[in-house]
Amino acid sequence: MHSLFAFAAPLALMLPLVAEAVDVADPPAPAGEASAPQSDAPAVEEGPREINPLRALRQSSSANQVRIEQRVTIRIAPATGAVRQSLNADLPPRAAPPRYEERGKEKCLGLGSIAGVQTGSGNRLVLFLRDRKMISVGLEKACRARDFYAGFYVERNKDGQLCVSRDKLQSRTGARCEIETMRQLVEVRG
Repeated sequence: MHSLFAFAAPLALMLPLVAEAVDVADPPAPAGEASAPQSDAPAVEEGPREINPLRALRQSSSANQVRIEQRVTIRIAPATGAVRQSLNADLPPRAAPPRYEERGKEKCLGLGSIAGVQTGSGNRLVLFLRDRKMISVGLEKACRARDFYAGFYVERNKDGQLCVSRDKLQSRTGARCEIETMRQLVEVRG
């Protein structure tokens, strides 16, 4: 079926060209009319007309409807070392790195509040927010976090939120994954 369409499509595109080529010759004048010009202006001799498919489309009497859609795609880049260090800047230096625990469920998150992303283990990403919070994002089971090493793209919705079970993240390598869970990471003391 596809091969028939591939063969017929160029022929369909050439139809306006053939129709205009037939239209190039002047139609014969009716028997009762003279072929002299009707006005006193001198007759301008027409040269050969170019065959232009766009002119044929403009002259067609059917009106087509045009829909203009706007898509906004937002890129979230990997968190730089400065962003990660600034989250811990107020803390005194320690021998052991801090441990984090997932707490509370988040349903949606404002896209404007995301400062960066870092890959986690398995199918988890860590989002760094501008208000110094960290959010763990669980992707669907078939996805791997390491596909998102260079950040991700997300289509902006009307509400400007990144939500669980609604939005899909697209990695720069082409993987598309839906967000299944979102939890806040809180430092565990002691």
